[in-house]
Amino acid sequence: MDHPHLSRVVPTMLAASGVPGYERSIPELPEASRACVLLIDGLGWELLHEHADCAPVIRELCRRPLRVGYPATTAAGLAAIGTGGASGEHGMAGYSFEVPGTGVVNALRWCRHPGGPDLSEELAAEDVQPLVTTFERAAAAGVATSVVSAAQFDGSPLTRAVLRGGRYVGVHALGDLAMRITEALRPEHAFVYGYHSELDMLGHLYGPGSVAWRMQLRQVDRLVESVVEALPPGAVLAVVADHGMVRIGETMDVDATPTLREGVRALGGEVRARHVYAEPGAADDVLAAWRETLGERAWVVSRDQAVADGWFGPYVDDRVRPRIGDVVAAARDRYGIVSAAAEPAETSLTGHHGSFTDAEQLVPLAVADTVG
Repeated sequence: MDHPHLSRVVPTMLAASGVPGYERSIPELPEASRACVLLIDGLGWELLHEHADCAPVIRELCRRPLRVGYPATTAAGLAAIGTGGASGEHGMAGYSFEVPGTGVVNALRWCRHPGGPDLSEELAAEDVQPLVTTFERAAAAGVATSVVSAAQFDGSPLTRAVLRGGRYVGVHALGDLAMRITEALRPEHAFVYGYHSELDMLGHLYGPGSVAWRMQLRQVDRLVESVVEALPPGAVLAVVADHGMVRIGETMDVDATPTLREGVRALGGEVRARHVYAEPGAADDVLAAWRETLGERAWVVSRDQAVADGWFGPYVDDRVRPRIGDVVAAARDRYGIVSAAAEPAETSLTGHHGSFTDAEQLVPLAVADTVG
C-alpha cells in the first residue's frame, strides 16, 4: 500500500487553511483556520498498535500510517515537517553527514564528534538548509505561526535550519507543552507545531516497548487528550512522528572489522543507516567490501544507485548529493552497524532507527478536529 510521505502533512494543512502555494494531498486532514501538528519523536505505527492499551486516545484518533522516507531519523523527519520536502531536497541527509569543506557534522548537536566544539560560527544552519520553511511561508501569509518545543532547543542550529519562521515558545514539561499549544491556537488563523522528544529517548535507552517506554507512552496519550479537550472551534490537530524504532540484536563493529575500514576516510549516519565516504578512487572497492562483509545483513548500494532508486526522495539537489556517502548501507531486520570506538554512546543504546523496515518507516497520522 502506498502511504503518504510525512512531508505532505504540513503542506496539506496549510493549503486547507488558505496559505497559497500548497496543495491538499491527505484527505483525512479537514479544512480549518486553526491547525496544529504535534510530533511525538519515535512513535512508530507498529509500536503504537502493539501497545494500544497504553495509548487509547491516540489509537482511537488514528486515520492511517504515513511513511517518513530515508533515512528514518529525527533530523530528516523534522526537516520534512519544516520544508515539505524529502531528504534529497532539504539536505538533512542523516543523523550525521559530510558537508564539503567542513567534514562529517552531527545534525542534532552541530559538531564533528560527540563532545566536540559547536560549529555554528563555522557552518551556518541556514546555509546547510536554505529552503524557505513552511513556517516562514505561513507567517508571510499572515498566519499566527508558533513552534512549541523544549526551551533548550530555542535558537539551536537544527531549529534555525528546519523550524525557523515561527514564534518559538520554549517549554519544560508535558504540562506547559499542552498549555502553550492551546494558547498558540487561539488566534483566528493559527498554525502551531509542537514537539515532544522523551519517548524516543527512552526507546533508545531501554528499548521500544520496555516498561519505561510504555509508561512514557501513557503520559504522551494524556498529553494528546489534554490538547484535544482544549481545541478551540474550527481547529484540527494532527499527531505524527518522525520515525519508529527497533530493538537491536546482532551488530558488526566497523572499527574492529578491517574489511569495512579499508579505503574509508569517514563514516557518517547512524547504527541503522550508514554513509560511507571513500578515499579518492576507492569507492568501487569499498562498495564491494561492504557488500561482501555485510551480506544479507544490510542493503548496500553506491551513491548513484541510492539516488537513482529514490532512497532520498524523487529529487536530489546538487548541493545535497555530496552529503550522501559514496556507499550507503541500510541495515536489515534487527541488525546494527556500530562504530564502538568512535561512537561509544550510540553503540551502547538498545533501540535504534534509520532504515527501511516498516517498524522504522511507518508512523501514525492521528487526527482530531472541531470543524463544523
